[in-house]
Amino acid sequence: MSTNDLLLKSIEASKHYPINFTELEAAAKQALEPGPFGYIRSSAGGEETYRKNTDSFYKYSIIPRFLTDVSTLNTEVTILGHTYPHPLFIAPVGVNKIAHEDGELAVSKAAAKLEFPYIQSTVSSYSIEEIAAETKGSSKWFQLYWSSQQKEVSFSMVRRAEAAGYKAIVLTVDTTMLGWREEDIRNQYSPLKRGFGQGNYVSDPVFMSALNDHSQETIVHKIIENIYHPTLNWTNISELREHTTLPILIKGILHPEDAKLAVEKGIDGIIVSNHGGRQLDGVIASIDALPAVVQAVNGRIPILFDSGIRRGSDAVKALALGATAVCIGRPVIWGLASGGQEGVERVLENFLQETRVSISLSGARNLEEVQNLQLFKD
Repeated sequence: MSTNDLLLKSIEASKHYPINFTELEAAAKQALEPGPFGYIRSSAGGEETYRKNTDSFYKYSIIPRFLTDVSTLNTEVTILGHTYPHPLFIAPVGVNKIAHEDGELAVSKAAAKLEFPYIQSTVSSYSIEEIAAETKGSSKWFQLYWSSQQKEVSFSMVRRAEAAGYKAIVLTVDTTMLGWREEDIRNQYSPLKRGFGQGNYVSDPVFMSALNDHSQETIVHKIIENIYHPTLNWTNISELREHTTLPILIKGILHPEDAKLAVEKGIDGIIVSNHGGRQLDGVIASIDALPAVVQAVNGRIPILFDSGIRRGSDAVKALALGATAVCIGRPVIWGLASGGQEGVERVLENFLQETRVSISLSGARNLEEVQNLQLFKD
C-alpha cells in the first residue's frame, strides 16, 4: 500500500474522531473525572518541564532534501538483535485503568495489531501474564520500578517477564521518590492509594508471601513502600543483571556523563527521558538533552527517546538528532480514555502514517537517511 493510500485510509478512519493531541486531550477530559484526568495530564511543580518538552521541538526545523525518489519507504529498525517494522514504541505508562476499564489490555492489543513494541509498566492494572496471553507473538518489553524494600520482588518480576517472552527490561531510574505534583494534591488523588496498578504485585509470589495479611489496605501500603527507591545505585543494577539474561535499558538518562557510565557498566541501551515532566520541574527538555547523550554514547548502544512526542514530525526530529527509536506516551492514553482499544488504534495508525509521510517529505527513504537529515536550530 502506497503512502497516499495509507493517508487516505487514515483520513477515513478518523472521521468524527479526535485526531491531534489537543483534540484527544479535550475528548479525554469529557470522558474522565477530574482526578484521573488531572493525574494523566499534569506534571511536576509549575509544569515548566512539561511545557519545555513540547515547546523545545519548535526550535528544531527539518531541512528537507528534494528530487529524491521517495516512492518506497523502509522504516525497519534493528534494536538489540530484534527487527521492528518502524521506530515507534509505546512508552511505559502505569495505572491505565483510571483512563478506561480495559486499561493495559486495550493498549497492548492495539499495539500488537499495529506492530508497535509495547513497554509494560510495573504498576499495570493487569499482570505480565495477562498481557502476554492477550498479545501472543507481539513485541513486548517490561519496565521495572526497583523494589526498595525487597529487591527479590524486582528479581521475581524480571524472571516472570522473561518467562512470558518479553524481550528486554527497562529500569526506570528517575523515580527515587514521587515528584511534587500540585494537581494531584489539589484533587486529593493517588491511583496507587485507590488500588490501581496492582496487577503485577498481587500476582507475584515473592511480594505476596512477604505480607502479614492480604488485605487491600496492606497490599496498597506495601506497593507504595516498595515503589520509590532512593537507595538505587549501580550496584543494584549489577545485581539485576545476575537475575536475567534479557538486555537491560536504563530509562531517565539526561546527562551525558550518566550515558557514558551506562556504557561503561555494560548497560544495553538508554532511554532519554525526563518522565514527561512528572518528576523534577525545571529539568532540561528531553529533546535538548538528546544530542549530547548521542555524542557521548557514540553509537555503542541504542538510544530511545521519550517525553514530549506529540506527532509524527516530532518523531522525525528526534530520529534526525540520533535517537534509534521514539516512545509515545500521553497521546496513547488520551486515545484510550476517549475510545478504548479502538481509540488507541486510531491514535497509533494516525501517528504511524504522519511519521511515514513526514519522513518521505523530508526526502528520506529509510532510517539511515533520516539520521542524516539536517536540522536548523533557532
